[in-house]
Amino acid sequence: MRIGIIALQGDVSEHERMLQLTLNQREEECNIVPIKHKGLVPSCDGLILTGGESTTLSRLLVTEGIAEEIIDANIRQVPIMGTCAGMIVIAKRGDEQVEKTGQYLLSIMDIGIKRNAFGRQKDSFEIMLDIDPLEDPYNAVFIRAPAIIEYGKDVKPLALVGDLTVAAEEKNILALAFHPELTDDIRIHNYFLDKVSSLADQE
Repeated sequence: MRIGIIALQGDVSEHERMLQLTLNQREEECNIVPIKHKGLVPSCDGLILTGGESTTLSRLLVTEGIAEEIIDANIRQVPIMGTCAGMIVIAKRGDEQVEKTGQYLLSIMDIGIKRNAFGRQKDSFEIMLDIDPLEDPYNAVFIRAPAIIEYGKDVKPLALVGDLTVAAEEKNILALAFHPELTDDIRIHNYFLDKVSSLADQE
């Protein structure tokens, strides 16, 4: 099993740490591959798009030739997790800010997003969040977080903050407005690895 972390910016080492913690708990082995250039995505069984600055991430995905490989991976139903900026980039529709800047979106998940959805006064915050399908609340860390403001019929919302959707999934894709790599709670990464393992078992 190979998990690729798009390593163009963002919390790459933190995701590596959480994946390793999760794999240790599961008593499984996996190659964790930082992806900085094209040619590596096709061999991965799962992909993580990290947080960071979404405009920069979008630009680098295109210039490094990785964007088309991610789109192809999605067509093959490879599990993909996008966190914070990663959630913005995988969306089909952006807000006025995205349209104004002409930001490139991968358009692989049928969601519309709003950048900085919680306003400047809430640049960073933590909240105990009820997330389907986790049994107990999860300590979610939000940093200049986006939110999902509309979604298609095949998208399942997983968590809300107020009336804003902050976690959702569509088939093989998991979108999170928060940073699961900034906690010691492995349940999100474990859920993602379940999706990866399930696909691997079918092949």
